[in-house]
Amino acid sequence: MVQQDTIKLLRECDAGVKMGVSSIDDVLGYVKSENLKKFLIENKDEHHKLDTEIQLLLADYKDAGKEPNPIAKGMSWMKTNFKLGMEQSDKVIADLMTDGCNMGVKSLNKYLNQYKAADEKSKDVAKRLINLEEKLAVDIRKFL
Repeated sequence: MVQQDTIKLLRECDAGVKMGVSSIDDVLGYVKSENLKKFLIENKDEHHKLDTEIQLLLADYKDAGKEPNPIAKGMSWMKTNFKLGMEQSDKVIADLMTDGCNMGVKSLNKYLNQYKAADEKSKDVAKRLINLEEKLAVDIRKFL
């Protein structure tokens, strides 16, 4: 049970990290403020560091990880392009990213509760990813 929950939690973290990086990549070209761009790039770098750690942990279990849900990814891409098509501003970007962070935090907390038997290392990774998402949402509030 511990191994199974650990793998499942790590897979969800893997998908979450990839979704976060993809979302940042989708908006970076539209960012006007150097400060907002800095927050997004730093957050993306932290996502990459966590991804490296997640990949190593998954490799220990001989698991390939998980890609983000294609429907969720597509919906996110459509929402981003629609909103930015209407108004290309840092306010819109901050709003989109805040929504994404909140969804990530909600999902990851759900998986932490669902996979209670996961080992402490994977729970720690999930909690650090949650903190990373929460921090970005707070950091970019001034752009809303």
